Amino acid sequence: MKGKIVVTLFALPFFAVGVWMLWSISNTLFDAWRMQDWAAVEASLIRGGYESNSGSDSDTYEAYAEYSYSYGGERYVGDRVSLSRGGDNIGGYQQETGRRLQSKAASGSKILVYVDPGAPHDSIIDRRVRWGLIGFKSIFVFVFGGFGLGLLIFVWRAAPEKDASRSEYKNSPWLLNENWQTATIRSSSKTAMWGAWAFAAFWNLISAALPFLVYEEVTRKENYLALIGLLFPLVGLGLLVWAIRRTLEWRRFGAAPVTLDPFPGSIGGHVGGTIDLNMPFDPAARFQLTLNNLHSYVSGSGKSRSRKEDAIWQDTLVAHAEPGASGTRLLFRFDVPEGLDASDAEQGGSYHVWRLNLNAELNGTDLDRDYDIPVYKTAMQSRHLSDRTVQKARAVQSVIDDASVGEIIRIRQHASGRQLVYPMGRHAGPSLGGVLVGAIFAAAGWYFAVEEGNRIFGGIFGGVGTLIGVFCLYLLLNSLEVSKQAGNIIAVRRLLGIPVSRKQMHQNSFERFEKKSTLKTQSGGKHIIYYSVSAVDRQGNEIVVGEGFRGESEAKAAMRLIAKEFGLREVSNRDLSGDLDAVSGNPLAD
Repeated sequence: MKGKIVVTLFALPFFAVGVWMLWSISNTLFDAWRMQDWAAVEASLIRGGYESNSGSDSDTYEAYAEYSYSYGGERYVGDRVSLSRGGDNIGGYQQETGRRLQSKAASGSKILVYVDPGAPHDSIIDRRVRWGLIGFKSIFVFVFGGFGLGLLIFVWRAAPEKDASRSEYKNSPWLLNENWQTATIRSSSKTAMWGAWAFAAFWNLISAALPFLVYEEVTRKENYLALIGLLFPLVGLGLLVWAIRRTLEWRRFGAAPVTLDPFPGSIGGHVGGTIDLNMPFDPAARFQLTLNNLHSYVSGSGKSRSRKEDAIWQDTLVAHAEPGASGTRLLFRFDVPEGLDASDAEQGGSYHVWRLNLNAELNGTDLDRDYDIPVYKTAMQSRHLSDRTVQKARAVQSVIDDASVGEIIRIRQHASGRQLVYPMGRHAGPSLGGVLVGAIFAAAGWYFAVEEGNRIFGGIFGGVGTLIGVFCLYLLLNSLEVSKQAGNIIAVRRLLGIPVSRKQMHQNSFERFEKKSTLKTQSGGKHIIYYSVSAVDRQGNEIVVGEGFRGESEAKAAMRLIAKEFGLREVSNRDLSGDLDAVSGNPLAD
């Protein structure tokens, strides 16, 4: 309870700022509406201009005026200039209005004011709504007020904290998480949908005033460079499209919860279950599931702190689809190796996550769901999933993996035998992206060092950017050729076609294959782990014989292909199940 009170006291000022700004906007719009019927009257300016006020961060300006007018045979004096009272620096409205009033007062020219017929002492010079200022204030309504309100709702609706020291939680730690009380677990799609709308609203509110400010800059100051500011509203439109797509996805497929079997998922055992989709069964549809073991942690310090995720292990399979009560039922089972980290029910600074992603490209709206699920070191097996169904789905996945590996590896026939070629450009997407990031860092480093004279800071930026760029260029421009010659497995690494390293291993010394993660990419919450495959001899020496394979299943498909092409080893059923990383069996004759 004490924690709730502390959070409430923290949230209330934010909420109060939002309410105050909402009242200010409402009052302005109400005044603009009621002033539409006010009478236009000529007035004499007594004085006019604008005042500037210097603050800690910026200067603000406020136009002022004093004028006299007659209405109904009575004489009145007024001083209200515009709908909004007080100063600001949104655009050049206050300065321009002040300069115009100052010029009118100096020349003795008459001005037009608007008078309330029911209360003639109320008057105003400019009754137009400044939409740029309204947009600026709206940011505080939704950002500050929305944050404060959301925090208040979250803290008072949150379930009471559980005592982790109780025996029931020591034996079943997943029960500390409110979402893991039963084997049926909902996806994060609904949360992602509302998050998309919240972020889209946040972005569009921040950029709402930009078109008005850009208009003033271009039309009054002929500052055409200000047109760049229109990129922000365009991004906002893209975010609205993204939010709409998330909404359509939710409406089409419904909650689509996953029911785990076993519960919880098991390290050293199975992660499996069923997913019921609210869509008609289509035998041609293909549903892909990706299981990730992730490490979530906080990087940086101070204001630059941010949460990041690192993918530790990943496997992919095609779910078995069949008619179900809701329309379509998906069945799946992953075989999870030992040695991975269990889920953390209580997620603090650094924790581990097991995330299941379901993806399918369908006619109309595509399916994209994420489930954070409990996976622990229980070594439990699925009890209700048919082995035949699982093997059938695995067979489909094997066909897909074999096709993917066939696209990665180019097999050539030369005088001494078969050659496996991994050509340049096989990591084109991640490599080019890394080169761009490296170039940006290097350019920033040059600017800080040369233009700003900060050589230390610039050197750090430039050095990091150069290292990133060089590494990514190497990924892009290197190739690997693996061949079997006179009983030896030979791997030649080339850079721009020039040999830079050569390793070999005799076939009779080969003991096993090993896979290692060599490259990881992330887009939002989606991760891809690229694996390399090495041949290891009895002394522990190893040479890389394959690389660029996405996920465990592709890496194992590559092992099967390499073993077949070079006559090394057969892949055992135990290896295919994921219990071992090595490939074992009897050597094949040449």
